[in-house]
Amino acid sequence: MQAQIGQRLRDPITWAEASQLAKTVGAAVVAWVLAVHVFHLSQAFMAPWAALLTVHATVFGTVQRGAQQAGASVLGVLIASGAWALFGATAFALGAAVLVGMLAGAAPGLRAPVTTATTAVVVLTTGFVGQSGMLADRLIDTGIGIAVGLLVNLLVWPPLRDRAAARHIDVIDDRLGELLSAIAAALRDDCATEAADDWLARTDRLDNDINRAWHVLEEARQSGRLNPRRAVPERMRAAEEMTQIINRLAQAVAETRSLARTIRVASIAPEQWNPEFREPWLGLLECAGAAIENDDADGLRSARAELTHLSDRLATEQLHGGLWPMFGALLVNLRNVLDALDVVAEAQPVRVPAPALGGGRRPRG
Repeated sequence: MQAQIGQRLRDPITWAEASQLAKTVGAAVVAWVLAVHVFHLSQAFMAPWAALLTVHATVFGTVQRGAQQAGASVLGVLIASGAWALFGATAFALGAAVLVGMLAGAAPGLRAPVTTATTAVVVLTTGFVGQSGMLADRLIDTGIGIAVGLLVNLLVWPPLRDRAAARHIDVIDDRLGELLSAIAAALRDDCATEAADDWLARTDRLDNDINRAWHVLEEARQSGRLNPRRAVPERMRAAEEMTQIINRLAQAVAETRSLARTIRVASIAPEQWNPEFREPWLGLLECAGAAIENDDADGLRSARAELTHLSDRLATEQLHGGLWPMFGALLVNLRNVLDALDVVAEAQPVRVPAPALGGGRRPRG
């Protein structure tokens, strides 16, 4: 339990999420305090709300969302005022405000229909929209919230998401190694048929992990835009190198799925495979799984060389017959997995530059 807690506390994803949560809470509180105690606005509920909606995982995203939030909020306030002027405080006014807010908020460049409509509803249902100066107050407290959200994300440790992307990649290759080891163990225990559907389901989950890694990598790239931190150029160069790693992981997952499907649809059970193929191939599959889990690039290269020797020996000895296409497919699948992951193993754990205590720089995960 203590080891799990310690690992969780060292996880960059955990710290990124915790930092984002703290900044969101802080921005909402500061916006409300400013609106109530500095600007003395009545019903200053929109300031913390706008701050909460503005804070984003990246500085660029915060600026973008701030602009959208500003447009949507101003539009929502104006729609609420127009609905009240035309229909008064009635259910018809509320329906009209929601309808117009959803339609207007979906306009290209704004794309915030829910925020626009919700702002209109909140302003309309407070009962103060018709009071003198209330429209200006709503716009002011919205502007306060947006400004606070922007400043908090810009000035309080502007986020860089590259470590979160690196952590996602590290997790994927570990899970892939575990899957290959599980396939080898099931084949040893002669229960491959029962386990094959689970292997395919695990490759689907790995595909989801890879999609998530692409998403986080894109966030990492975006986090470098408009970010004032001095480490940005170096860390963004390191982040770009993750593209090749994710591509290779995707290829390895696809080959593993093909391998599992070949075993699943084979016309003969694995325990009945020709022993000249079965034993050495299973040994190499076990070695590959262990090497991937342990980030052992030398182990992967050694397995790749042994696989080449096995393929050459089987071809020379003319192992053929109805099962040879299946044996050939499994040999190719495993070779492609090893080819894809040798570079990945060399890069593990994926590292990005970080400032060292005392002035210099050192790599950190």
